[in-house]
Amino acid sequence: MTAIIGWKEISRVLPRLDLMREIEAGFVAYSRGEAIVPPVGELLFPCGEVHIKYGYIQGDSTFTIKVATGFYDNPAHGLDAPNGLFLLFDSRTGAPVAVLLDEGHLTDIRTAIAGAIAAKYLAPPKIEAIGVIGTGVQAREQVKYLKLVTPCRCVRAFGRSETAVEAFCRVLRDDGYDAASVATPDEVAARANLIVTATPASEPLLMSASVRPGTHITAVGADTPHKNEIDPELFAKADIIAADSITQCMSRGDIHHALARGTTSQDRLVELGAIITGASPGRQNANQITIADLTGVAVQDINIAQAVFWAIRSERDVS
Repeated sequence: MTAIIGWKEISRVLPRLDLMREIEAGFVAYSRGEAIVPPVGELLFPCGEVHIKYGYIQGDSTFTIKVATGFYDNPAHGLDAPNGLFLLFDSRTGAPVAVLLDEGHLTDIRTAIAGAIAAKYLAPPKIEAIGVIGTGVQAREQVKYLKLVTPCRCVRAFGRSETAVEAFCRVLRDDGYDAASVATPDEVAARANLIVTATPASEPLLMSASVRPGTHITAVGADTPHKNEIDPELFAKADIIAADSITQCMSRGDIHHALARGTTSQDRLVELGAIITGASPGRQNANQITIADLTGVAVQDINIAQAVFWAIRSERDVS
């Protein structure tokens, strides 16, 4: 019988799970060629988008299909912009095993954890301030999960809406951060040496000339071919350019735009999974500029969904 699992039950088991370990394992499996991940399915609308990510890791008892939606006008209607669900199937029979009605939260969490993993291996040893470009759900989640890898509690944020960025900073201050808004993305770069970009921008916001030596940038917003948050010129002076998936970043995300402009080349790209295992080096010194382009890979969805499902199944079996 197919299990139907809602967000209330999902959220209850999350604190018991080592999700960073699960997502790291997914990246490693992907970079080792142990994951089957087809190209992203995508529907683009004037007011939003739908991403379908799916696949399996060799040897797993289930395979996963995720549908994630993001409709930007939803907050004006009292709804969260992201939504979605996960479908798990038996990899031997194809029978549906579970439906995780996560309402988009697991996608937000797995993306934020990927950002924390990138910072773990690529951020400078002393983080002066966390810079955030963007004020939405993902921007907040990125800051929340960076607690796993840095004690820094200073945040400087830029958003296009003054009201939104002030609300963003207020939420962070309530959580114990020294959070303040700044007037421009250039000012974010001047004040912070760990910068997260989490917007749906189609034109660069973070410019090469403003980024200081020693800065790490995690870019999570550009997950379609047309989105672009980072100046392609920045890739020319970056010391490490990490992709969650080189194949995927060839056709979407900020790396895609840098390749098209000729400011970097495929032979300079390394995968996050290879950095985790030590097959490729992470940050080597405090002066390097490092970039992690996170377009979202199905292995993140596979591993977080399986971890949640088996925890809940175990709990249900006991009861």
